[in-house]
Amino acid sequence: MEYLNIIGRILFGGYFIIAGFNHLSKMEMMTGYAKSKNVPMAKLAVPFTGLMLLAGGLSYIFNFHVTAGSIILIAFLLPTTFMMHGYWSIQDPMQKITERINFEKNLALIGALILFLSVRYTFGVPL
Repeated sequence: MEYLNIIGRILFGGYFIIAGFNHLSKMEMMTGYAKSKNVPMAKLAVPFTGLMLLAGGLSYIFNFHVTAGSIILIAFLLPTTFMMHGYWSIQDPMQKITERINFEKNLALIGALILFLSVRYTFGVPL
């Protein structure tokens, strides 16, 4: 079963590492998008959140300070979900669907992070 744990941690953490890498490698594009969503200090927010994503993802892949990594990822996902994916205020049907999918995906990721934390602390199971 250990290999399933490793595969899960790589897939889960890898998702956040890729997102963090995109924040940093496509900073100009990501900053423009953040500005279009009225993110305050977007030029600073994009690299900062990129580092948050990298730190959280790496914590899962290497099973190192997973609690801290989970908290960092939740701290990123909560405001981002509502600021960047407010599908309820979009008129274009295709854009609305895309934003709603991303909103729901982020909620599922927050739920998974909370679940991982609860398993870790309820059963003492390392992630």
